[in-house]
Amino acid sequence: MNERAVILVVDDEISNIEIMNAALEDDYEICFATSGEQALEVARSVLPDLILLDVLMPGIDGYEVCRMLKGDMLLADVPIIFTTGLSDQEAEAKGLLLGAIDYVTKPIQPVVLRARVRNHIELKRLRDQLAQMAVTDALTGLSNRRRLEQTLAVETARLARTSDWLSVIMLDIDFFKLFNDTYGHPAGDRCIAMVASALNRAVRRASDLTARYGGEEFACVLPGSDLDTAMAVAREIHAQVHSLGIPHTSSTVSSYVTVSIGIATARCLPGMAAELWIANADRQLYLSKSSGRNQILGDTFASASPVPLRDAAAGA
Repeated sequence: MNERAVILVVDDEISNIEIMNAALEDDYEICFATSGEQALEVARSVLPDLILLDVLMPGIDGYEVCRMLKGDMLLADVPIIFTTGLSDQEAEAKGLLLGAIDYVTKPIQPVVLRARVRNHIELKRLRDQLAQMAVTDALTGLSNRRRLEQTLAVETARLARTSDWLSVIMLDIDFFKLFNDTYGHPAGDRCIAMVASALNRAVRRASDLTARYGGEEFACVLPGSDLDTAMAVAREIHAQVHSLGIPHTSSTVSSYVTVSIGIATARCLPGMAAELWIANADRQLYLSKSSGRNQILGDTFASASPVPLRDAAAGA
């Protein structure tokens, strides 16, 4: 694998952490926490690939930490292996019911620990690959609408903790139906793929997401971006599409393929629905198209902003 998996070791006994670190450090990146409270903080910061979690700790015990991790959208899918001196089946069943995938008993046996961690990391990698296939658009290689909606839900919850900015860009290829009628559907597919490549060149941050929203419509999620930043990205998208120079003789705004762009920006607040960003970006896209196309329009909105209705006449 290209990148080493990250293991979070949680135990209030430093000697136990040292034993597990010695057993795993050759193959994995190891971080640690010595309390339940610290475990939650570190997990949210590093987003580990697997957590080795002590059951008996002062303060928040391992069971409660597991419950809280499984209730966090960012961490719910991270596999948890309990490490414990407890050996009764009732304790094991309680952990498994809370969402843990395995138990390792103390004193830690390094050979057993390495084998179980390796198996669960491999299973997670396979699950991640299948999940990635399920949220990837086959034509463009961009994320699909399902992934876009998942990402929005996660980012709005994450950014609400600090009331940070989030921007969503939506764009549509102008007069795409006429393009298909003029050049044929295979050419239309090539056009969509080329615009997707232009989108990827324009949206460069690793934290940003580019997606095919449906048909000839695309969307970008820009965490931590205010309106000025999002407008700069949108202008780069517009320029990259223009540089493609794809002929479009049926367009009334240009002899080449163009895009209309709408942007919605707001500070994330607790309880705000992720759909608000899509609805408001969609409204800005509609205004961009209805006012002449080949334009960029954007605005900030508040949590009480109404969900706009699309005008079917502005499609195509």
